[in-house]
Amino acid sequence: MKKDVIFTVPSYFRDDMNIMGYRFGKGEKSCAVLGALRGDEVQQLYVCARLVAFLREVERDGGIMPGKSVIVVPTAIGLSMNAGTRLWAPEETDINRCFPGDAEGSTTEQIAAALFEKLSVYKYGVQLTSFYQRGSFIPHVRMMETGRQNPELGCEFGLPYVYVRAPRTADQTTLNYCWQHAGTQAYSLYAGKTQEIDEAAADQTLRAIIRFLNGRGVIRSEQTMGQKSTVITDGDILSVSSKSAGLLRRVKHAGAHVRRGEQLAFIINPLDGAVKEVLKAPVTGMLFFIQDGPFITEHSPVFQVLAT
Repeated sequence: MKKDVIFTVPSYFRDDMNIMGYRFGKGEKSCAVLGALRGDEVQQLYVCARLVAFLREVERDGGIMPGKSVIVVPTAIGLSMNAGTRLWAPEETDINRCFPGDAEGSTTEQIAAALFEKLSVYKYGVQLTSFYQRGSFIPHVRMMETGRQNPELGCEFGLPYVYVRAPRTADQTTLNYCWQHAGTQAYSLYAGKTQEIDEAAADQTLRAIIRFLNGRGVIRSEQTMGQKSTVITDGDILSVSSKSAGLLRRVKHAGAHVRRGEQLAFIINPLDGAVKEVLKAPVTGMLFFIQDGPFITEHSPVFQVLAT
C-alpha cells in the first residue's frame, strides 16, 4: 500500500489537512473509489476505511492482479467532519457541486480540481455518496444518463437496483457527471445510511465493491454472490411529498413493500398533537427512500416509492 497526498489545506491554527489516497498495485489505473465529500457522510467514510483494510490484506496475499492498480480516497472533507457540518465549513459550499474544479479558484474548487486530476485517469470510478436530503435508501447503484453510461456493467456490483437518472442542470458539476465526460465509467453507490453507521448496509456495499473489482479482473479474492440487478429510471420512481409542516411520525421503513393507499406516515402538530396530514402510498411498490428526520417542512419529499 502506498499513501499519496492528493491535496493539502493549510491551517494557521492547527495541523494542515491532507487529503490522502491509499494506492494498491501498480500499472493500469483501473479503479478509483472515493468516499465522503460531505462532512456528515459517516457511513461512506466507514465503508472506505473497511475497503482500505480489506485491500491491504489482499495485496499482502498477492491478490492485486499484475498490471492493475486501485486507489481509495476515504474523505476529502475531514475539516467539516471535525466541525460536524455537512458542507465545507469555512465557505458553506458543497464540493460535489464544484467539479471539475478550478486550481485557481476557491478552496472547494481547488480540492475538486486536485481530486479530478488524480481520479479522472482511472478506467472505473466508484463514489460513495448521499442524497441532498437526510434519509435512508435501499442500497443501490446510480449513474447519470449522459449517453456514456453503462448500466449493464453496473449490474456487476450485484446490488438489487441500478438507477439511471436524467441529469439536471445542477448535476453537471457533480463528480459522477464529470467523470463520465472524462471517459471514466462512473458509478455512485448509495450505502443506506449517511449520518450513522449501519453495519448491514455497510457490509452489503463493501461486498458490492469487492464483487465489482473481482469481476473487472482488478483483484482476486473470496467474494459472496450478489443479487440479480434490475435497471430502473426516473419513470419507475414516484415521490410522496408533504402538504403540511410538523413532526413526522413514520409507520414504514425503507425497503418495506406497500399497497396503494396504505398509510406511510403522519404529520403531527408539534404543539397540540393533532394529525395535520396522513401520507399514503400512491402505488403498490417498495419504499426506495425515506426521510428520517424528526421534522418535515411544507412541500418536502418524504418518500420515494418504486412502483412494482
